[in-house]
Amino acid sequence: MWSLRTRFTLLLVVAVVLVLVAAAFVTAQLLRKPAAARFNLAISENAELASVLLRADPAAAARLNIPIGSRPTEDRIDAFPTRLLNADRMNKGYTSELLLLHDKGPNARNLAVHIDGNRWAFLNFPGPGPFPLVPLAAYLTLVAAGMIGIAVYASAVMMRPLRILDETIAKIRPDGVIPDIPETGPMEVRTTAQTINRLAARLNAAISSRMRLVAAAGHDLRTPMTRMRLRAEFVADADERQSWLKDLDELDHIADSAIRLVREEVSNAADETVRLDRIIEEIVSEIRETGLDVDHGPLLPVVVTGAPFALKRAIRNLVINAATHGEGACLSLGGIADGDAVLTICDNGPGIPPHLLDRVFEPFFRVDQARRQIVPGAGLGLAISREIIENNGGSVAIVNRPEGGLLQTVRLPVSLAD
Repeated sequence: MWSLRTRFTLLLVVAVVLVLVAAAFVTAQLLRKPAAARFNLAISENAELASVLLRADPAAAARLNIPIGSRPTEDRIDAFPTRLLNADRMNKGYTSELLLLHDKGPNARNLAVHIDGNRWAFLNFPGPGPFPLVPLAAYLTLVAAGMIGIAVYASAVMMRPLRILDETIAKIRPDGVIPDIPETGPMEVRTTAQTINRLAARLNAAISSRMRLVAAAGHDLRTPMTRMRLRAEFVADADERQSWLKDLDELDHIADSAIRLVREEVSNAADETVRLDRIIEEIVSEIRETGLDVDHGPLLPVVVTGAPFALKRAIRNLVINAATHGEGACLSLGGIADGDAVLTICDNGPGIPPHLLDRVFEPFFRVDQARRQIVPGAGLGLAISREIIENNGGSVAIVNRPEGGLLQTVRLPVSLAD
């Protein structure tokens, strides 16, 4: 699909070309050669005048440098044009005999005019000349190049506000913050930039407000949950007490995860160079101590740029998710593609229905809500991981493996110092 700028530029260029075609046609008509009938009439008139003059005054040939000789041989005569010309001359009442000789050049005709007896005058009559095709084409090409350049410039200026919108969308940061646009240039461009900046300021303020609200709510929930936990300790029935404490633990985990998600959204931790393979080894070692089945394959030594603790948390969440729900996890850091380190996490679980794959990174999303009672968690681990990875310039994707289970692919930009 072509952009509006491209279509508008193409429209201007087509209009310019059509105008030039019309101008070229008109110019060609103005510069065209004289008609053949008019040219032949001029030849006939000049030949008749020369014949009459030289008959009346034979000495005029010497004064006018007109060669006089005998009748030219047949091989010098251009027979077919001569017959046509003489037939036309006879119809107009000219009496002198005229022969057209083969041309010496493209812009002249050699004539032989009968004077009397065996005396013939040899005249040189200029031709109409070639059509100035090359100069005309060069002139029109120069005009076309100038007009097309103006059309492209006009299109770029007129479409610049729309281009600003496209560039603004491309510059939106992973955390959703819209950067300010310089308010410079023509009035239309400044107006567009001012409007986008006002909209960005409102959206950024709204996002920050929502984030503070979620963080405050998660923090404020801890006080009543602490009181409820104390009261639950006084429940006489042991089973009932455990049910209350389990629900309170889940609420506490949800509040803590929500606060962590907000912190990652607004985090501005300084980037450092990080050995990604060493982080993975630490994560595998730590998770093994919890009893989960985790292993790793080849780990290529790769240095990436990012926040070390945040990246470790993100990868740990992905590995724990694979080990918990996918009956074990296997990690591999096997190569670099397009300047990114590629980490893969495989599991052997049941996978995810294809129509739900697009929702796995949504907060509090679970494939099977019934498993909430079996597997603890708030459903925010994947959302937090994606937020951290994208904030560090990377990406994460989850697909079903053909042989079963999930394949999680993490891409992080390799450090230029590597």
